[in-house]
Amino acid sequence: MTKIIDTVYSKLAKMSASDQKIAQVILEQPEKVVNFTISELAKLAEVSDASVTRFCHNLGLIGFHDLKIKLAQDNTESVSLQNMSKNDVLASLNLIEKNKIDEIKATLENVTEDKLEQVLNLLIDSRIVQVSAEGDTYPVAADAVYKLNQIGILAVDSGGTIETAIAQTMNMGKQDCLLVISNSGEAVGIIKQIKVAKQKGMRVIAITNRDDSPIALLADVHLKTAVRQTVMQSQYYFSR
Repeated sequence: MTKIIDTVYSKLAKMSASDQKIAQVILEQPEKVVNFTISELAKLAEVSDASVTRFCHNLGLIGFHDLKIKLAQDNTESVSLQNMSKNDVLASLNLIEKNKIDEIKATLENVTEDKLEQVLNLLIDSRIVQVSAEGDTYPVAADAVYKLNQIGILAVDSGGTIETAIAQTMNMGKQDCLLVISNSGEAVGIIKQIKVAKQKGMRVIAITNRDDSPIALLADVHLKTAVRQTVMQSQYYFSR
């Protein structure tokens, strides 16, 4: 079951300004929010009580009490990367370590054995595995291609250009598969490439942070990864 804190992280980038204020308070001190009243959270986030209620509804929760119950069940501790300091490097490294461990645990909780077998079979049985990603995530795709080839699975990537990637896809067929990696699951170029792959009869594996993202919904198989806080960027600094 997905933890509520992971749901907040995955939706953070697309939240309204009011919801982001509430989310930041929750992410910075989730263990304290468990004991807050709705007015206390609203005051800290500088929003109205009604905004907190809407925030909960936007997460698919019944209300604020439901949010507190889920936070308590998750037993989530505050791990804020915003508190990193060059004056205490060891403490900063410990914060990063804690976040990465939580990411890995939450990601593995989302992967069933059946789904993992399905992905592995697609990779093994394909004539060519095309791996695609954009922007900061492209190095992850390049690394995947390198490692897949090392274990005997023929894999290719575009060199980071989506136009080249789509051109490659147009020369493939149903004996091949496309593996796409996108944190947000909303990369426009990747969406276009998936549609081309579908026209060519290719199976599509997607790795994103959201089950409800456009890329996840287009894919034949979707692996959901968990994400933790951003560092010095508005987007997720740590990629897959």
